[in-house]
Amino acid sequence: MKPVHLDGRSLTRAQVLAVAYGAPVELDEGQLPAVARAADFLAEQVSREEPIYGVSTGFGSNADRLLGSQRARNGAGSDANNPHESLHAELQRNLIVTHAVCVGEPFAPEVVRAMLCIRINTLMRGHSGIRVETLRALAAMLNAGIVPVVPQLGSVGASGDLAPLSHLAIVLLGGGEAFLGGERLSGGEALKRAGLEPVTLSYKEGLALNNGTAQMLATGVLALAKLEDLVDTADVAAAMTIDAFAGRLGAFKPEVHALRPHPGQVAVAAHLRQLLDGSTLADIPYHLVPRFRPWLPDSWATEEARELRFDIGWDWVPLSQRHGREKFYTRFRPFRGGKKHQPQDSYSLRCIPQVHGAVRDALAQAARVLDIELNSLTDNPIVFPDAEAEHVEDQVVSAGHFHGMPLALAMSYVKAAIPVLASISERRLNKLVDPATNDGLPAFLIGNEDATESGFMIVQYTAAAIVNDLASRAMPASVYSIPTSANAEDHVSMGANEARHVLAMADDLGKVLGLELYTAAQALDLRRDMINAARALARQGSADELAAKVACGPSAAGDRATFMEEVEGLRRELADAGEFGPGHAVRAAHDAIREAIPFMGFDRAMDAEVQVAVRLVKDGSVLAAARRAALGDAAA
Repeated sequence: MKPVHLDGRSLTRAQVLAVAYGAPVELDEGQLPAVARAADFLAEQVSREEPIYGVSTGFGSNADRLLGSQRARNGAGSDANNPHESLHAELQRNLIVTHAVCVGEPFAPEVVRAMLCIRINTLMRGHSGIRVETLRALAAMLNAGIVPVVPQLGSVGASGDLAPLSHLAIVLLGGGEAFLGGERLSGGEALKRAGLEPVTLSYKEGLALNNGTAQMLATGVLALAKLEDLVDTADVAAAMTIDAFAGRLGAFKPEVHALRPHPGQVAVAAHLRQLLDGSTLADIPYHLVPRFRPWLPDSWATEEARELRFDIGWDWVPLSQRHGREKFYTRFRPFRGGKKHQPQDSYSLRCIPQVHGAVRDALAQAARVLDIELNSLTDNPIVFPDAEAEHVEDQVVSAGHFHGMPLALAMSYVKAAIPVLASISERRLNKLVDPATNDGLPAFLIGNEDATESGFMIVQYTAAAIVNDLASRAMPASVYSIPTSANAEDHVSMGANEARHVLAMADDLGKVLGLELYTAAQALDLRRDMINAARALARQGSADELAAKVACGPSAAGDRATFMEEVEGLRRELADAGEFGPGHAVRAAHDAIREAIPFMGFDRAMDAEVQVAVRLVKDGSVLAAARRAALGDAAA
């Protein structure tokens, strides 16, 4: 893989993802003199015995403790392997070894590699005081495939991600644990096998290595990458559901959204139009859509038709019920099938641009914050070696760039958006399986001729359980600060928890979308096949055969003639229509599902299929199929 070039100023989310999944890094040689200048400046100031936070003083609430020229008690804290270690070096080493105290399961390798990439990049800015050789050692560790073991729990998001970043740095010192080639080793053994030597830290290097927002930023970048695909997948699932409902497209017109032009909303409406392009199910005249009736042995006259999994039917609107509605019935034929004669769909269909779009806007805001943070300095104090100043305090400035609140609040916004997207997906799924709301499809999307089948009933239960779990986890961590470091750090961001939650919640959102796609594919098959069965009957049979599918027919001779005339009109309209089917991109997504999961004609075990549906979302198969089809339409 091509190395990612790190200069402290131009790192992108795409590059972080590349490193996370295996790309090496290279340091910008033109920027290294600035890195060296800051380190040399600190060494010079220490030789002048200037008091500098984190260099010649303690940390946090120990900031008022100045390092002396010699130990108060010989051997009190020195490294047994290096008894001549200076107090300055001991200070930096102790900072790392005492702060590597996270607990829980380790982060996935891609998270840790992203953390390393981000940390190296920010240190390349040349304001942290780290030496070039230490920075090269950090890059060499990453490029050698050494993945420090970083347990997930322990950061409060200020001063940055102290504890998890210490788990990164301790391996550089030969301590802690790391994965190498999938094997979990001691840090020292991992370095040895990779042909690397442990590093002895110099002035401020421990603080430079563990003071920053790399954990929350890395998890945020990885989560956002997943979510950006998931919002597209949600649009695909929604479009498939719209086709399965033979839904109405007026709510997605560009002129409609020009009047309330939230960027995400406009984008979703355009995406839906693209996905549904070519659909002959959407906006179909109401009266052409039959409703499901249970299959019976005498439902169909031909052997081919008897293979169908359903019967179909309409109700005729008697002449006596049309008074005052004559104009309506000159436009729409007087048959009530699966679709109601109403100009709008339910909110879970009609308001997809407004809901999905708001989620997209939340992601866009998070992306803006992450992009700024990727090339920002996030440790403390900040070294300005070339500043004109009377005192060192004006050149080594203590500030608060490690505070994770910008990231925490951005992730809080995303965290609240995830269950919103999952919830509207579950509502569409529920609408598909409920015979009271699914516009003439069978209950739970199964024929159930013998009253023994549940169909997709419990799929909705699973989706509901996940949505509830997501909603219960959406409480912002950032609103609940717990002071640390003896109240020296009296307001913290909890951004690491926030971003970690978002990364985990993204996977669960994908499960809900997988369940909607699984269900929508079944519903789409039924809707398409029911309408096309009506079309085939109209083409091959007589008006009398079609009339047999219509209930509420009149008995009076005069009304009977009108009834048969109107049935003949319905027959001609169906016979003249082309084959009914979904939009081109929806069809491609549906085909991707059907390659892995067949239509369910009768109840069967669904557990493995549910896992496949979830995998098809996670690996992007369904989304990729829809994108290829949409791009093909655009090119054509």
